[in-house]
Amino acid sequence: MAATRNLMRAVRVFEFGGPEVLKIQSDVVIPVPKENQYIRSGTYARKPTLPYTPGSDVAGVIEGVGEHVTAFKKGDRIFTIGTISGGYADYAVAAANKVFPLSDKLDFKQGAAVAIPYFTAYRALFQKGHAKAGESMLVHGASGGVGIATCQIARACGLKVLGTAGTEEGMNIVLRNGAHQVFNHREANDIDKIKEYTKMEGVDIIIEMLSNINLAADLQLLSCGGRMMVVGCRGPIEINPRDTMTKESSIIGVSLFLATEEEMHECAAALLDGIEAGWLNPIVGPEYPLEQVAKAHEDIIHGSGARGKMVLLL
Repeated sequence: MAATRNLMRAVRVFEFGGPEVLKIQSDVVIPVPKENQYIRSGTYARKPTLPYTPGSDVAGVIEGVGEHVTAFKKGDRIFTIGTISGGYADYAVAAANKVFPLSDKLDFKQGAAVAIPYFTAYRALFQKGHAKAGESMLVHGASGGVGIATCQIARACGLKVLGTAGTEEGMNIVLRNGAHQVFNHREANDIDKIKEYTKMEGVDIIIEMLSNINLAADLQLLSCGGRMMVVGCRGPIEINPRDTMTKESSIIGVSLFLATEEEMHECAAALLDGIEAGWLNPIVGPEYPLEQVAKAHEDIIHGSGARGKMVLLL
């Protein structure tokens, strides 16, 4: 037992490729926190140096702290928006400024579903989209982690919330999480239905998860001065720039990784308040044990529709 006490399980990637490159190892040395770092046991998830352990969003209990760490102590419940050593493991190390307290109102699975989805949603809506109470907003692909986060935040902040999903289950999830109205984006006439619902006035903000498919059609749905927020994209698309001229609309890219320290603090303050107020309530989707990480990635790629944030369990 003494020989294995400092070892843990971790997913390791030795070459880039499909889900099959995710390998479980049980003899990985537990990382030790250095100055301004924490170590915690985790529950979940740019080109890194090989080999590496993936995973950024984790939640768990702090096992140890490095020098100069005063905000947390061993035993504290936390979640993180980034790790240094990788989150697909029994233990992970994170920088002090990437760690946040996890309220007792949320379990660890929910904690692992907070960071990137909710920080991205807040950044898209307010830091880049400049959303205001009373405006209308459409989330295209609203049943996934970022989509649900966007619906909850927008509804709590007084926006008129519309969403789309591709399954009946997904549509019901969207309605239960803040949307005033939901549409099936697998129907051929979904764009016409949205236009009809808005009385042809369009929506002020669109949060787009698959812009390489939807961007051109989305431009037809914007109101005058509307903002198109590109959150997700899997390739190129052809659009007519004139569609932005006729309404003086904007296409704005969103990248959480470009947020400043001040912007990250703003996100954290708003979202931690949302947890305490009760409107921030992460929806956990499919759950997988660490040993099924390859299947989890396979399901992300080939799944028929998102349903909350997928998590890995230890």
